[in-house]
Amino acid sequence: MKALLAKALGASLLLASLGASQTRPAATPPAKPKLVVFIAVDQFRYDYLTKFGSQFKGGLKRLLDSGAVFTNAHYEHMPTVTAVGHSIMLTGAMPSASGIVGNEWLDRTTGKQVTSVSDPSVKSLGVEGRGGASPHRLLVSTVGDELKMLGRDKAKVIGVSIKDRSAILPAGRMADGAFWFDKPSGSFISSTFYFQQFPAWAAKFNESRVIDKFKGDLNYDKAAESNPGNDFVVAFAEAAIEGENLGRNGGIDILTMSFSANDTVGHAKGPDSPEAASITLHTDAVLGQFFAYLDKRLGMSNVLVVLTADHGVAPMPEVQAQRRMPGGRMTEKTVLDAVEKSLDAKYGPAEWVLGKSGPGPYLNHALIAEKKLDLEEVQATAAAAVRQVPHIARVYLREELRRGLAPADLVGQRVQNGFFYLRASDLVIVPEPYWLFEAKGTSHGTPWNYDSHVPVIFMGAGIKGGKYTNRIMVPDIAPTLSQILEVEPPSGTCGRILTEILR
Repeated sequence: MKALLAKALGASLLLASLGASQTRPAATPPAKPKLVVFIAVDQFRYDYLTKFGSQFKGGLKRLLDSGAVFTNAHYEHMPTVTAVGHSIMLTGAMPSASGIVGNEWLDRTTGKQVTSVSDPSVKSLGVEGRGGASPHRLLVSTVGDELKMLGRDKAKVIGVSIKDRSAILPAGRMADGAFWFDKPSGSFISSTFYFQQFPAWAAKFNESRVIDKFKGDLNYDKAAESNPGNDFVVAFAEAAIEGENLGRNGGIDILTMSFSANDTVGHAKGPDSPEAASITLHTDAVLGQFFAYLDKRLGMSNVLVVLTADHGVAPMPEVQAQRRMPGGRMTEKTVLDAVEKSLDAKYGPAEWVLGKSGPGPYLNHALIAEKKLDLEEVQATAAAAVRQVPHIARVYLREELRRGLAPADLVGQRVQNGFFYLRASDLVIVPEPYWLFEAKGTSHGTPWNYDSHVPVIFMGAGIKGGKYTNRIMVPDIAPTLSQILEVEPPSGTCGRILTEILR
């Protein structure tokens, strides 16, 4: 009898617990942000966070203390340059899908060298007579585009940077505006791609000369390429928040901002220089001030912050020599001359090279067809010559990459991910680690890890802070943001949702 009573009691307790679980209210999902602030720091190696972290007192410290910090985030493409990095951040798409294959390339339909955002069909606004720019070459959507297309709520998307490509590409094709800095005039400008009349609030900002207090005795060119350049971006971003009422439009707004000055300093002085340390600490300070502004205006509980970089950078070869490490310098001309000489020798003197993207040559396809030559054979001849240039690690043919024949190792996969046939150079050239196509300073662009390893940090409501050591890709940012905002992932996204950081 006792056994039967115990069994019945257990069954009733089980039923009671099941009933309770069915009636218990579900956990309240975290509130969506009112404003997403996406921050890119141009040429910011991940190890700057560990190298200078003990000196941080401002925004970078806040991100490290409160955010979800990925210590092993990489780009998985080549070339690791500004336009490509900024095109990936909020599309999650490799160049093989987005069509953004470099900062510039030869447009074979027009025979002209173009940049990633140059657009002769639009005009500059804010200052007349500057070259028009737009995202018309970007073939995929961004998170902001998907948010706008959903039409669920009112949403605004604004991009701000010193560089045009860094303002335009993360914001996307449906952005309400992208603004970049015109150095000769010291003003922020835009183009008729976004609106026919320059916004009144932006014109007022330019007229106020607010940025003059940051530049000191420097001219605008020098100021924009050093520490004050980051102050310019923050000052204009705050004006955009107020002018566009970002965070108070009844839905979710997105502000993208990119700090270009870090890249200029890094190119000139290298990652181990006092100047690189100075601008990193300055970035920390201006972000601290900016976060304080956001806290006062919107409350940081209503803001989701994401920070990353568009690429890393190589150490200076001279510093590497002192370390007894490999590295050195060569010129793009050395490579291009090798191509020209080899083709002249085999097929006769002619204008064989029409343009370039980095050291990668664009061959004269019309001439090759006129001479009834096989394109891949001509590419192979040029590649054989480049392979004889000292300190070239690998050379890939455009026709081989079209067939997906890159070796499936890290370097080969990154080269393949960076390949878009209609815009690709005829050869993709990879130097040995730490070797640069620069006469002075340093650079980036390779598939090697010092160029691919960057910070990825999320901070805001619904984000589980902490340090995450698992390997991720920068393309994971876009689908993760899409999940948080409950919008469709961008059309070319190849990343995954970083579920480990979501509450």
